[in-house]
Amino acid sequence: MQNPEKVQQAADYIHKSLTRPHTAEIGVVLGTGLGDWAESLTHVQSFEYADIPGFPPSTVEGHAGRLIAAQVGGRNVWLQQGRFHLYEGNSPADVCMGVRTMAALGVKTLIVTNAAGALNPQFDAGGLMCITDHINFTGANPLVGINHDAWGDRFPDMSRTYSQRLGDIAMDKALELGIRLEKGVYLGLVGPNLETPAETRAFRIWGADAVGMSTVLEVIAAHHMGVEVLGISCLTNKNLPDCMEETSLDDVIAMAQASTGKLSQLLGAVIGAL
Repeated sequence: MQNPEKVQQAADYIHKSLTRPHTAEIGVVLGTGLGDWAESLTHVQSFEYADIPGFPPSTVEGHAGRLIAAQVGGRNVWLQQGRFHLYEGNSPADVCMGVRTMAALGVKTLIVTNAAGALNPQFDAGGLMCITDHINFTGANPLVGINHDAWGDRFPDMSRTYSQRLGDIAMDKALELGIRLEKGVYLGLVGPNLETPAETRAFRIWGADAVGMSTVLEVIAAHHMGVEVLGISCLTNKNLPDCMEETSLDDVIAMAQASTGKLSQLLGAVIGAL
């Protein structure tokens, strides 16, 4: 579903509520357990999701629920500290309210991060992965319904959804920083339950390298609006179907927070290079 009226209302509210002008062409979405980086930045102003017209509440532990006008290395950015998920009962349009509003505020480049389980046996928990492509296994799509032509084409091409240019910058900066950055395909599920061994085995056969419960709908919406996208996954656990270990949200958050240092370094370097 496309919701231009609600998105414009949200963008207008934010514009009118700014205590000083904030123009930014870079947006960042911080996923589960990854919000601590935002606390280290120079904040221009923050907006609680509950106060922004049309924004659903953020109900998941590890998601602060704020849209922040901030500065990273002297560059203005819009920062989504926490996101919305289908498993919270949100519609696809609600899931994409953040990225669509940032695009309405002028964002041209979007960096999406998430916590994900590693499916590729060569990847390690605690590592980072640059998303090269995705598989939408949510059964939902934010473009269903009447197309808003001002946003994009009715049938957008998805052959280059994740920017090769931005991916190259991320790989170069990771090399400079001495950070191991994998490359792979992210598969998005509805959740909230974690994957069974049989599902894990099937997703790996399909070519997925990591699995999570977010990102794919946001990226579809952003790409539809002409926004250039970079995706980074924090690999919080390793899914090996023949010897799977039990995990929990607390474990995922703890591992994501442990990866924040590397992710923060990488995000700062990438944003500085844009």
